[in-house]
Amino acid sequence: MITARAAASFDPQGRSVAAARAFVRDTLQGWGFADIVDDAVVLTSELVTNAVVHAGTRAEVLCLRAEDGVRVEIADRYPERELPLRHPGERPYADPDRESGRGLMLCAALATRWGVEYTATHKHVWFRLDLPDRPVGTRSAGPVVPDQFLPLADSRVRVAVLQIDAADAISAWNDDAEHIFGYPAEKAVGRPLAELAAWPQTPGTGTGVAEALRLSRWEGSYGIRGADGRVIPVYASHLRVRDAHGEPSIVCLLVHDDERALLQTPVRVPSSDGQHSDPRPVDPFEVFIGSPAPDDLDGLLQRTVERARDMLDADAAFLLLATDDETELEVRATTGLPSTRQRFARVPVEAGTSRYGSARLPAVHEDLAVVPGAVPLLESTGMRSVVTVPLKVEGRLTGSLGIAAENPGRYDNEDALRLQFAADRIALAVESARLGELERLRRGSLSFLVEASDLLAGTLDRDQTLALMAQMTVPTLATWCAVYTIADQASDPYLSYVLHEDEERIDGLKALLARVSPPEPVREAGARPWPDAALAVGGETVVLPLLARNRVIGMLTLGKPSEEHFRQEILELADDLSRRAALALDNARLYSERTAISRSLQRSLLPPGSPSIPGMEVDVIYRAAGEGNEVGGDFYDVFPIRDGAYGFAIGDVCGTGPEAAAVTGLARHALRLLAREGLGGPAVLQRLNAAILDEGARSRFLTLLYGELHPQPDGGALMKVVCAGHPLPLRLRPDGQVTPAADPQPLLGVIDDLDLYEQTLTLDPGDVLLCVTDGVTERREGTRMLGDDGLAEVLTTCTGLTAGAVAARVLRAVERFAAEPASDDMAILAFRVPGQRTGD
Repeated sequence: MITARAAASFDPQGRSVAAARAFVRDTLQGWGFADIVDDAVVLTSELVTNAVVHAGTRAEVLCLRAEDGVRVEIADRYPERELPLRHPGERPYADPDRESGRGLMLCAALATRWGVEYTATHKHVWFRLDLPDRPVGTRSAGPVVPDQFLPLADSRVRVAVLQIDAADAISAWNDDAEHIFGYPAEKAVGRPLAELAAWPQTPGTGTGVAEALRLSRWEGSYGIRGADGRVIPVYASHLRVRDAHGEPSIVCLLVHDDERALLQTPVRVPSSDGQHSDPRPVDPFEVFIGSPAPDDLDGLLQRTVERARDMLDADAAFLLLATDDETELEVRATTGLPSTRQRFARVPVEAGTSRYGSARLPAVHEDLAVVPGAVPLLESTGMRSVVTVPLKVEGRLTGSLGIAAENPGRYDNEDALRLQFAADRIALAVESARLGELERLRRGSLSFLVEASDLLAGTLDRDQTLALMAQMTVPTLATWCAVYTIADQASDPYLSYVLHEDEERIDGLKALLARVSPPEPVREAGARPWPDAALAVGGETVVLPLLARNRVIGMLTLGKPSEEHFRQEILELADDLSRRAALALDNARLYSERTAISRSLQRSLLPPGSPSIPGMEVDVIYRAAGEGNEVGGDFYDVFPIRDGAYGFAIGDVCGTGPEAAAVTGLARHALRLLAREGLGGPAVLQRLNAAILDEGARSRFLTLLYGELHPQPDGGALMKVVCAGHPLPLRLRPDGQVTPAADPQPLLGVIDDLDLYEQTLTLDPGDVLLCVTDGVTERREGTRMLGDDGLAEVLTTCTGLTAGAVAARVLRAVERFAAEPASDDMAILAFRVPGQRTGD
């Protein structure tokens, strides 16, 4: 039964894919379906890409919620684009090496069910994802236990009580919380719990702190960062409640991890009453691990080490998982040890030459003081007696389980046999859970890289790319991040960006990194340790090269505090991210360089400056359309020809881009050269016309208003103009009368033999001559256009204004004529003969 639905449509644009992913992610998380969000996002990304990119149509996304899962439908308007039929002997419809069909292959691999439906106007591809089974917890009362077997606790048992509001911020903090963690209430209240919690889950697997706080009930282990920076292992119980006003909040009860018995839900045990006994056969795994078993790997491993410790009355226990090549073991769960400090640390499988130095065989160490280094994990922990046994599945080493005590000689071979029996019972379940975690991590990593690639491809700004690189790694992959860049092969690495999950520590981190030499640029891909930074900053630090186009352009540095370690899957994910980030950063560099070159060339096409003309006011306003443009197809120039004579021009080259810019440069320089040779206006334009036609296929049409200006001793000005296909100049009289100041003539760059003539006019004191390009007169708002009449009407309001004020008023009128930004270049050139009162 459908219990909720959400729908959205997305235009056929590349950015719609990211918008569709965000829509599905937000919808499913809002429904509480965090377990299947990653799979749904990956499938949506592929199917929406097929619609908006490959099919080129709008994509309609519909999410339908049911009690046990979700159905997502993606429809496009290209029903003719059917599934390819597979003939005998041909490759299947989808292949990892081919773009086509990949979305359907992912549906087949990830979805519970999927299908394709056609209508006359649409094609629907749908998939369904079922929610995983979630075991329900139970309550039970324990048996009477002798006093000596009761759980140990401090003389003063302390239970931290926290209240979390709807925004996941701490709203209440009791005295026991202050005693355990060191924060007074005024320092803790108002901070998000996520700032203090050292959550044990790996990105892409299990339940995160935000998801846990959304559950009605949650119980388990994690760490709280105390006021001294130390991570304090705790056992917690979260209960979601409503206050008197109906607002949701969370009550959190926390105790020291070794006092978990105060809060931990008792494990259900089989009834001893024969009338109520369970007829099922006893499962050795359930006997050891308890029922119900944790449904996530971290919970299962933690329960395992706790049971192993209790079973043999040990002071500590630990469990390590083997890497794929079985050469190293990774610490995944401990109890009685500084677990958060050791988490994800690695030790070799073969630690020595004797049989007791191999994790592949059981080993009993009666006293580690006699054989120091035999168990690297326990160095400097005070443990003396140790038993370790392998976890094996079908003869393959999958992990190692160990217990330890502070006193020597505590354990013998009989204890090793008991521990090996337990290890054999849980090895298969641990391996199955580990493979499930790896699969979830793979899916989460795929979704993470899809999002990261989309974000990095969305900008060509270098600084923004650096910020994105850091923000994507912190805190998802690391606690802090530093990006070093290399300008060229002869330059030293430069610290360009630093980010820490605690913003108050960024400046301190910069200062610490500034004291050490930058990491050595290395071309080999993959993460490598950076000991110098580890000594300066503390914790584990790794460096990944930023490789792009066969050269090192920088280094990505990641760090974690001393109590945490990078796991291999995170480093592999960081390596993938570094390759994408390096290419994005290099693209931003190339774009910046080419933009700088383009702007330098564009500036060379602009006049060096307008001359001061005695007895005249001259003002120019130039606006190039398009982002990053300083010069477009429009151009202007005012220049001295000889004593007492000045040339001016305003023109518009047909088209845009380098070809138009070339004609712009040709026209401006040719006009100056020909005018100074003493040629009149018609001769100047005829020779320019011939030069443009000589460009052949690169030539462009050109409209041009060219003239000569001769200031007169009596205060007026004599003008000779030729208007070749250009908007006519307008003359404004002091009485507000506006008239055209020239006749239209043929434009340049079309025919060889031009018959042009020159027109003469005299500007009296107070007169204004306005020259514009068609970006002004052709300004549009829907079907309306400013036009020559509209410009003339604006000019009538400019009586008494200076030349600069006239140009500014015309520009304001053009900008206000339409709401949208101008799509064409604009040039406004105004001349005025002083002598009348000027306005504002």
